[in-house]
Amino acid sequence: MGPTIGKALILIINSLGGLYILAVLLRFLLQAVKADFYNPASQAIVKITTPLLKPFRKVIPGFRGLDFAALFLALALNTAATSMMIFVGGYTLPGIGIIVSWALVGLLAFILNIYYYSLMISVIASFIAPFSGNPILLVIYQILEPINSRVRRIIPPMGGLDLSPLFIFLGINVLEILLVNSIAQGLNLRPDLVIGI
Repeated sequence: MGPTIGKALILIINSLGGLYILAVLLRFLLQAVKADFYNPASQAIVKITTPLLKPFRKVIPGFRGLDFAALFLALALNTAATSMMIFVGGYTLPGIGIIVSWALVGLLAFILNIYYYSLMISVIASFIAPFSGNPILLVIYQILEPINSRVRRIIPPMGGLDLSPLFIFLGINVLEILLVNSIAQGLNLRPDLVIGI
């Protein structure tokens, strides 16, 4: 297999795998924040993820409202996708421990990215359509609210201006530098071969 075909296959695996892992992680986050599951966007995520999630649920129970089966499914999918990208890229497969570690770092980066882009969308939407009832925006607000409310308790709005998103952006960037980047360097992680990085 030529390098061009390998790069194309890596792109396909990364894109399709990334979309499905995104749906699984969103399902985990939506359940963790007790989001409205009657929302059409939430219903779509549930329908997409249920077929692969059912077998994991039989083995891995939830705990205190956290759907650990979804996290394990996301880890399994990221591990499989990472292995496939390494293989089709023509690289030597490292040990399973390294691949799983890479996948864990990828999931951590993925979750930080979900919060980062959700926050960005919510900030833009607050200027363009502050009272929109769009189902996707409602899901984003529900995911962000637990963090936003905690930050607002420490830094209340000043003069009608909510500065909490700035501090959340800062926190996400600090976590990315301290956790994701430092762990990735320690594991000699190849960002082009891990979904979420």
